[in-house]
Amino acid sequence: MDKKRNVILITDGDEYARKAVESVAKEYGGRCISNSHGNPSVLTGLQIVKLIKKAKSDPVFVMFDDSGYLGEGAGETALKIVARHEDINVLGIIAVASRTRQAEWTRVDVCIDKFGELTPYGVDKFGVPEMEIGRINGDTVYCLDQLDVPIIVGIGDIGKMARRDDFSKGAPITKQAVELILERSGYFDDQG
Repeated sequence: MDKKRNVILITDGDEYARKAVESVAKEYGGRCISNSHGNPSVLTGLQIVKLIKKAKSDPVFVMFDDSGYLGEGAGETALKIVARHEDINVLGIIAVASRTRQAEWTRVDVCIDKFGELTPYGVDKFGVPEMEIGRINGDTVYCLDQLDVPIIVGIGDIGKMARRDDFSKGAPITKQAVELILERSGYFDDQG
């Protein structure tokens, strides 16, 4: 049996997210499944698992997007399949806030605001802290509470946040979320 692949799941898949995630993955020596991007997601969970297994190195970054559909969309269906697959070890999830007309939300362990500050409060798509503690609103977050993962980090709209997370700047907020996931999941300990 092959060893489990270490994966970070991201609940956004637009072009900005793809550029930001590719940039951060490269910095950590990991791989981004660029084919997983899309708004909405087009690959099935099992198709994504096959791509993860072919990735040259860990951690593997995978994007999922529901494009604002109410309830469980294609992105969430695929995310659940990947997260629960026996060959996948989910290190953590980056839960991306969005301005959604529907009331989809999830609990998060911590959020990072647009200034790179950790906060117990949820953040909006601009990375501004909101009033509720420990939850964010988004369009691909409905199923996250059903998953058993080490950490869920909430951030604003990946690759954006008034250009504070732009890939040309190294996507610093996304990078900080990844760093937190790698630390809290024990990934660095396992590599040493």
